[in-house]
Amino acid sequence: MKENYDKKMQEQIKGIEKGARLLLHSCCAPCSSACLERLKEHFSVTVLYYNPNIEEEAEYTKRKAEQIRFLKETGWAEFLDCDHEAAAFARIAEGLENEPERGARCYRCYALRLKKTAQIAKEKGYGYFATTLTLSPHKNADWLNEIGEKEGDRYEVIYLYSDFKKQAGYYRSIDLSKEYGLYRQDFCGCRYSKREEK
Repeated sequence: MKENYDKKMQEQIKGIEKGARLLLHSCCAPCSSACLERLKEHFSVTVLYYNPNIEEEAEYTKRKAEQIRFLKETGWAEFLDCDHEAAAFARIAEGLENEPERGARCYRCYALRLKKTAQIAKEKGYGYFATTLTLSPHKNADWLNEIGEKEGDRYEVIYLYSDFKKQAGYYRSIDLSKEYGLYRQDFCGCRYSKREEK
């Protein structure tokens, strides 16, 4: 039977003291919107913007600026920046250039970002970490939760299970994006996803 990660998250939250510190990896402001709306009632959240998959510097900067603006306007979370590290994505994509979207290259990309999030969460004393990536209907929530659990064990930080697209989360992100006038992109950011959009 397919794992219900949204239910697992709800069960986890029941046992967590309100205001616990959570580091949330965010791919962009639109995806973070509905996730933060849910999480802010339970956690003291810091958003980590770590997205080496975004190849073009202008696109990367635009998305980061939107993330910062959204957080300033809502006050829903603090912001933690990272170096772009586009070379890190290039390394993990090597040899997988012709993989289809949602294939092995994407798995490695998820792992790259979640490993970094867990590592920083450990270094900076966060009790929990999570990712907004499970909000997207184009992302594999099973893979993301599997990787998150593994990296949580490795760095001894608790991974918060999630499937943020549940409970109409993806549609809520669209509404919030309209409300705050957020820039919504139509590709994940890497050159391969852009290629497939054409």
